[in-house]
Amino acid sequence: MLKEANVEMRKAYVDTLLELAEKDRNVVAVEADLASSIGTNKFRDKFPEQFINCGIMEAQMVGLAAGLSLRGKRPFIHTFAAFATRRAFDQVFISLAYSGLQTTILGSDAGISTEFNGGTHMPFEDVALMRTMPNCYVAEPSDEHMMRALIKMSYEKGGLWYIRTTRKKVPQIYNEQETFSCGKAKVVREGKDLMIIASGICVSDALKASEELAEKGISAGVIDMFMINPLDSEAVNKCIDSCGRIITLENHGVVGGLGSAVAEIIAESAKAVKFKRLGVNGRYGQTGSLDFLKKDYGLDVDSIIKAAEELL
Repeated sequence: MLKEANVEMRKAYVDTLLELAEKDRNVVAVEADLASSIGTNKFRDKFPEQFINCGIMEAQMVGLAAGLSLRGKRPFIHTFAAFATRRAFDQVFISLAYSGLQTTILGSDAGISTEFNGGTHMPFEDVALMRTMPNCYVAEPSDEHMMRALIKMSYEKGGLWYIRTTRKKVPQIYNEQETFSCGKAKVVREGKDLMIIASGICVSDALKASEELAEKGISAGVIDMFMINPLDSEAVNKCIDSCGRIITLENHGVVGGLGSAVAEIIAESAKAVKFKRLGVNGRYGQTGSLDFLKKDYGLDVDSIIKAAEELL
Protein backbone atom coordinates (compact mmCIF):
# COMPACT_ATOMS: atom_id res chain seq x y z
CA MET A 1 0.00 0.00 0.00
CA LEU A 2 2.81 2.41 0.89
CA LYS A 3 4.98 3.77 -1.90
CA GLU A 4 8.27 5.61 -1.80
CA ALA A 5 7.81 9.37 -1.83
CA ASN A 6 8.79 11.31 -4.93
CA VAL A 7 7.96 14.84 -3.81
CA GLU A 8 8.82 16.74 -0.65
CA MET A 9 5.88 18.14 1.28
CA ARG A 10 7.19 21.69 0.87
CA LYS A 11 7.26 21.29 -2.91
CA ALA A 12 3.68 20.04 -2.86
CA TYR A 13 2.74 23.16 -0.88
CA VAL A 14 4.52 25.62 -3.18
CA ASP A 15 3.34 23.98 -6.40
CA THR A 16 -0.26 24.14 -5.19
CA LEU A 17 0.16 27.75 -4.14
CA LEU A 18 1.50 28.60 -7.59
CA GLU A 19 -1.49 26.88 -9.17
CA LEU A 20 -3.92 28.90 -7.02
CA ALA A 21 -2.08 32.20 -7.65
CA GLU A 22 -2.21 31.64 -11.39
CA LYS A 23 -6.02 31.57 -11.21
CA ASP A 24 -6.51 34.15 -8.46
CA ARG A 25 -4.19 37.14 -8.13
CA ASN A 26 -5.58 37.79 -4.65
CA VAL A 27 -3.57 34.82 -3.38
CA VAL A 28 -0.59 36.14 -1.41
CA ALA A 29 2.31 34.15 0.07
CA VAL A 30 3.69 35.66 3.27
CA GLU A 31 6.93 34.55 4.91
CA ALA A 32 8.85 35.23 8.11
CA ASP A 33 12.28 34.97 6.47
CA LEU A 34 11.88 31.27 5.60
CA ALA A 35 11.24 31.39 1.85
CA SER A 36 14.33 29.33 1.08
CA SER A 37 13.40 26.85 3.82
CA ILE A 38 9.92 26.11 2.48
CA GLY A 39 10.61 26.90 -1.19
CA THR A 40 8.39 29.95 -1.70
CA ASN A 41 11.30 31.80 -3.30
CA LYS A 42 9.99 30.09 -6.43
CA PHE A 43 6.62 31.75 -5.80
CA ARG A 44 8.37 35.10 -5.16
CA ASP A 45 10.19 34.91 -8.48
CA LYS A 46 7.00 34.22 -10.45
CA PHE A 47 4.61 36.46 -8.54
CA PRO A 48 6.73 39.18 -6.90
CA GLU A 49 3.73 41.44 -6.32
CA GLN A 50 1.93 38.60 -4.48
CA PHE A 51 4.79 37.80 -2.13
CA ILE A 52 5.75 39.50 1.14
CA ASN A 53 8.68 38.70 3.43
CA CYS A 54 8.13 40.13 6.91
CA GLY A 55 11.50 39.12 8.27
CA ILE A 56 11.75 37.27 11.57
CA MET A 57 8.59 38.89 12.94
CA GLU A 58 5.93 36.21 13.21
CA ALA A 59 3.41 38.24 15.23
CA GLN A 60 3.61 41.11 12.74
CA MET A 61 3.18 38.60 9.91
CA VAL A 62 -0.14 37.52 11.43
CA GLY A 63 -1.24 41.16 11.72
CA LEU A 64 -0.28 41.71 8.10
CA ALA A 65 -2.33 38.66 7.09
CA ALA A 66 -5.32 40.12 8.90
CA GLY A 67 -4.95 43.36 6.97
CA LEU A 68 -4.64 41.51 3.67
CA SER A 69 -7.73 39.47 4.47
CA LEU A 70 -9.69 42.63 5.26
CA ARG A 71 -8.74 43.96 1.83
CA GLY A 72 -10.07 40.86 0.09
CA LYS A 73 -6.76 39.06 -0.35
CA ARG A 74 -6.21 35.34 0.35
CA PRO A 75 -3.09 35.15 2.52
CA PHE A 76 -1.11 31.93 2.98
CA ILE A 77 1.41 32.51 5.76
CA HIS A 78 4.25 30.19 6.72
CA THR A 79 6.81 29.76 9.44
CA PHE A 80 8.02 26.91 11.63
CA ALA A 81 5.12 25.41 13.61
CA ALA A 82 6.61 26.48 16.94
CA PHE A 83 6.61 30.12 15.87
CA ALA A 84 3.27 29.99 14.04
CA THR A 85 1.52 28.87 17.24
CA ARG A 86 3.41 29.41 20.51
CA ARG A 87 5.03 32.68 19.51
CA ALA A 88 2.13 34.29 17.64
CA PHE A 89 -0.86 32.70 19.38
CA ASP A 90 -2.36 35.91 20.78
CA GLN A 91 -2.16 37.62 17.38
CA VAL A 92 -3.72 34.58 15.67
CA PHE A 93 -6.48 34.47 18.28
CA ILE A 94 -7.38 38.17 18.22
CA SER A 95 -6.46 39.38 14.74
CA LEU A 96 -7.63 36.32 12.80
CA ALA A 97 -9.88 33.96 14.79
CA TYR A 98 -11.80 36.47 16.92
CA SER A 99 -12.04 38.84 13.97
CA GLY A 100 -13.45 36.14 11.71
CA LEU A 101 -10.85 36.61 8.98
CA GLN A 102 -9.60 34.05 6.50
CA THR A 103 -5.98 32.97 6.41
CA THR A 104 -4.21 29.66 5.90
CA ILE A 105 -1.32 29.18 8.33
CA LEU A 106 1.25 26.56 7.38
CA GLY A 107 3.35 25.42 10.33
CA SER A 108 6.33 23.44 9.06
CA ASP A 109 8.70 21.18 11.01
CA ALA A 110 5.88 20.08 13.29
CA GLY A 111 6.78 17.88 16.26
CA ILE A 112 9.80 15.62 15.86
CA SER A 113 10.08 16.37 12.13
CA THR A 114 12.19 19.35 13.23
CA GLU A 115 15.01 16.84 13.81
CA PHE A 116 18.33 18.73 14.06
CA ASN A 117 16.84 22.17 14.72
CA GLY A 118 16.38 20.87 18.24
CA GLY A 119 14.01 21.17 21.16
CA THR A 120 13.35 24.92 20.96
CA HIS A 121 11.92 24.46 17.46
CA MET A 122 10.02 21.24 18.28
CA PRO A 123 6.34 21.93 19.08
CA PHE A 124 4.37 19.23 20.88
CA GLU A 125 1.57 21.61 21.86
CA ASP A 126 0.62 23.43 18.65
CA VAL A 127 -2.50 21.35 17.97
CA ALA A 128 -3.56 21.75 21.60
CA LEU A 129 -3.41 25.52 21.19
CA MET A 130 -5.04 25.82 17.80
CA ARG A 131 -7.96 23.43 18.34
CA THR A 132 -9.20 25.55 21.26
CA MET A 133 -10.17 28.39 18.94
CA PRO A 134 -13.75 28.36 17.64
CA ASN A 135 -14.02 27.96 13.86
CA CYS A 136 -10.32 27.23 13.35
CA TYR A 137 -9.69 24.27 11.07
CA VAL A 138 -6.73 22.17 12.21
CA ALA A 139 -5.30 19.64 9.76
CA GLU A 140 -2.21 17.49 9.25
CA PRO A 141 -1.53 15.92 5.84
CA SER A 142 -0.04 12.44 5.73
CA ASP A 143 1.41 12.59 2.22
CA GLU A 144 2.03 14.92 -0.73
CA HIS A 145 -1.36 14.31 -2.38
CA MET A 146 -3.19 15.14 0.81
CA MET A 147 -1.05 18.25 1.22
CA ARG A 148 -2.18 19.52 -2.18
CA ALA A 149 -5.79 18.68 -1.38
CA LEU A 150 -5.76 20.45 1.99
CA ILE A 151 -4.21 23.63 0.60
CA LYS A 152 -6.91 23.73 -2.09
CA MET A 153 -9.58 22.90 0.49
CA SER A 154 -8.50 25.78 2.70
CA TYR A 155 -8.67 28.14 -0.29
CA GLU A 156 -12.09 26.93 -1.43
CA LYS A 157 -13.70 26.74 1.99
CA GLY A 158 -12.15 29.90 3.40
CA GLY A 159 -11.92 30.76 7.07
CA LEU A 160 -8.95 30.25 9.37
CA TRP A 161 -6.81 27.16 8.82
CA TYR A 162 -3.79 25.75 10.62
CA ILE A 163 -2.00 23.05 8.65
CA ARG A 164 1.00 21.42 10.34
CA THR A 165 3.53 19.40 8.36
CA THR A 166 7.05 18.25 7.74
CA ARG A 167 9.03 19.89 4.95
CA LYS A 168 10.56 16.63 3.76
CA LYS A 169 9.45 13.51 1.91
CA VAL A 170 7.05 11.03 3.49
CA PRO A 171 5.84 7.67 2.15
CA GLN A 172 3.04 7.97 -0.39
CA ILE A 173 -0.29 6.64 0.91
CA TYR A 174 -2.78 8.00 -1.62
CA ASN A 175 -2.90 8.41 -5.38
CA GLU A 176 -3.63 11.61 -7.27
CA GLN A 177 -7.28 10.69 -7.75
CA GLU A 178 -7.99 10.35 -4.01
CA THR A 179 -10.54 12.80 -2.62
CA PHE A 180 -10.82 14.21 0.89
CA SER A 181 -13.70 15.87 2.71
CA CYS A 182 -13.49 18.52 5.40
CA GLY A 183 -13.97 16.92 8.82
CA LYS A 184 -14.16 13.36 7.49
CA ALA A 185 -11.45 10.81 8.29
CA LYS A 186 -10.07 8.28 5.81
CA VAL A 187 -10.25 4.60 6.67
CA VAL A 188 -6.97 3.41 5.18
CA ARG A 189 -7.23 -0.16 6.43
CA GLU A 190 -10.13 -2.05 7.98
CA GLY A 191 -9.65 -3.94 11.22
CA LYS A 192 -11.65 -6.20 13.51
CA ASP A 193 -9.53 -6.43 16.67
CA LEU A 194 -8.48 -2.82 17.16
CA MET A 195 -8.19 0.50 15.36
CA ILE A 196 -5.18 2.80 15.17
CA ILE A 197 -6.22 6.42 14.69
CA ALA A 198 -3.21 8.38 13.43
CA SER A 199 -2.34 11.66 11.74
CA GLY A 200 0.47 13.17 9.69
CA ILE A 201 3.80 11.37 9.47
CA CYS A 202 2.52 8.72 11.90
CA VAL A 203 -0.01 7.25 9.45
CA SER A 204 2.63 5.39 7.43
CA ASP A 205 4.08 3.88 10.63
CA ALA A 206 0.59 2.83 11.71
CA LEU A 207 0.18 1.01 8.39
CA LYS A 208 3.53 -0.73 8.78
CA ALA A 209 2.60 -1.83 12.29
CA SER A 210 -0.79 -3.02 11.03
CA GLU A 211 0.91 -5.21 8.44
CA GLU A 212 3.23 -6.76 11.03
CA LEU A 213 0.34 -7.32 13.42
CA ALA A 214 -1.55 -9.10 10.63
CA GLU A 215 1.32 -11.59 10.40
CA LYS A 216 0.70 -12.34 14.08
CA GLY A 217 -2.99 -12.92 13.46
CA ILE A 218 -4.11 -9.52 14.78
CA SER A 219 -6.48 -7.49 12.63
CA ALA A 220 -5.56 -3.83 13.22
CA GLY A 221 -7.29 -1.15 11.19
CA VAL A 222 -5.85 2.29 10.44
CA ILE A 223 -7.74 5.56 10.26
CA ASP A 224 -6.09 8.70 8.92
CA MET A 225 -7.58 11.45 11.11
CA PHE A 226 -6.08 14.22 9.01
CA MET A 227 -8.46 16.81 10.43
CA ILE A 228 -8.27 17.24 14.18
CA ASN A 229 -10.68 20.16 14.22
CA PRO A 230 -13.40 19.45 13.36
CA LEU A 231 -12.78 15.84 14.36
CA ASP A 232 -14.76 13.05 12.70
CA SER A 233 -16.70 11.90 15.77
CA GLU A 234 -18.75 9.50 13.65
CA ALA A 235 -15.60 7.60 12.67
CA VAL A 236 -14.52 7.37 16.32
CA ASN A 237 -17.93 6.14 17.43
CA LYS A 238 -17.84 3.45 14.74
CA CYS A 239 -14.50 2.27 16.19
CA ILE A 240 -16.03 2.19 19.67
CA ASP A 241 -18.93 0.04 18.48
CA SER A 242 -17.02 -2.23 16.08
CA CYS A 243 -14.04 -3.33 18.18
CA GLY A 244 -13.89 -1.31 21.39
CA ARG A 245 -10.09 -1.06 21.27
CA ILE A 246 -8.46 2.15 20.08
CA ILE A 247 -4.91 3.46 19.87
CA THR A 248 -4.20 7.05 18.91
CA LEU A 249 -0.83 7.87 17.37
CA GLU A 250 0.44 11.40 16.86
CA ASN A 251 3.57 13.45 16.32
CA HIS A 252 2.47 15.69 19.20
CA GLY A 253 2.05 15.67 22.95
CA VAL A 254 -0.55 13.26 24.33
CA VAL A 255 -2.17 16.22 26.12
CA GLY A 256 -4.48 18.38 24.02
CA GLY A 257 -3.89 16.83 20.61
CA LEU A 258 -5.44 13.98 18.63
CA GLY A 259 -5.38 11.60 21.60
CA SER A 260 -7.21 14.07 23.81
CA ALA A 261 -9.77 14.83 21.10
CA VAL A 262 -10.55 11.11 20.67
CA ALA A 263 -10.60 10.59 24.45
CA GLU A 264 -13.28 13.29 24.76
CA ILE A 265 -15.53 11.41 22.35
CA ILE A 266 -14.91 8.10 24.12
CA ALA A 267 -15.74 9.66 27.49
CA GLU A 268 -18.98 11.14 26.20
CA SER A 269 -20.00 7.80 24.66
CA ALA A 270 -20.10 6.28 28.19
CA LYS A 271 -19.12 2.92 26.67
CA ALA A 272 -16.43 0.50 27.80
CA VAL A 273 -13.39 1.04 25.58
CA LYS A 274 -9.80 -0.10 25.86
CA PHE A 275 -7.80 2.97 24.88
CA LYS A 276 -4.12 3.93 24.57
CA ARG A 277 -2.61 7.26 23.52
CA LEU A 278 0.78 7.15 21.79
CA GLY A 279 2.53 10.49 21.54
CA VAL A 280 5.09 12.58 23.36
CA ASN A 281 4.37 12.15 27.06
CA GLY A 282 5.56 14.81 29.49
CA ARG A 283 8.80 15.64 27.67
CA TYR A 284 10.37 18.48 25.73
CA GLY A 285 12.03 18.23 22.34
CA GLN A 286 15.63 17.33 21.57
CA THR A 287 18.06 17.09 18.66
CA GLY A 288 18.21 13.86 16.67
CA SER A 289 17.34 11.99 13.50
CA LEU A 290 13.71 11.16 12.78
CA ASP A 291 14.26 7.43 13.36
CA PHE A 292 16.00 8.07 16.68
CA LEU A 293 13.29 10.46 17.84
CA LYS A 294 10.45 8.10 16.86
CA LYS A 295 11.99 5.34 18.93
CA ASP A 296 12.91 7.55 21.88
CA TYR A 297 9.41 9.02 22.15
CA GLY A 298 7.64 5.70 21.54
CA LEU A 299 6.26 6.52 18.10
CA ASP A 300 8.05 3.82 16.08
CA VAL A 301 6.55 0.64 14.66
CA ASP A 302 7.79 -1.53 17.54
CA SER A 303 6.12 0.76 20.08
CA ILE A 304 2.83 0.62 18.16
CA ILE A 305 2.94 -3.19 18.03
CA LYS A 306 3.73 -3.41 21.74
CA ALA A 307 0.81 -1.11 22.61
CA ALA A 308 -1.55 -3.13 20.39
CA GLU A 309 -0.56 -6.43 21.99
CA GLU A 310 -0.98 -4.97 25.48
CA LEU A 311 -4.40 -3.62 24.54
CA LEU A 312 -5.47 -7.10 23.45
